[in-house]
Amino acid sequence: MDWKIELIHVPVSDVDRAKAFYVDKLGFNADHDQRVSPELRFVQLTPPGSACSIAIGEGLGATLEPGSLDVIQVVIDDADAVLADLRAKGVDAQGVDEQAWGRFVTLQDPDGNRWTLQELPKWA
Repeated sequence: MDWKIELIHVPVSDVDRAKAFYVDKLGFNADHDQRVSPELRFVQLTPPGSACSIAIGEGLGATLEPGSLDVIQVVIDDADAVLADLRAKGVDAQGVDEQAWGRFVTLQDPDGNRWTLQELPKWA
């Protein structure tokens, strides 16, 4: 039986600011932005090429403080190209960190949630 990760909640303090960062700076697709009630807003954003989305919003019942997430890692094709693209868009991205298990670029969203982008090694 397959298990597929569908959605990861990312805690943010300002939904509009975070949405603008993820869509305009990182190129995520804005799938949904729905105000369900005065207390509940659900925003779903998907990274290009990903089957897993992130959710940001208001009243989602998350227990994490904005900026406390530092465990998201995604795979990219070319760390150098991604780093150059992010910096050209004004993102304060760090890298490229060379390791035996990949090449890494890191960045933070406006709240400080940390993302790690990994170019996988070319296995023989």
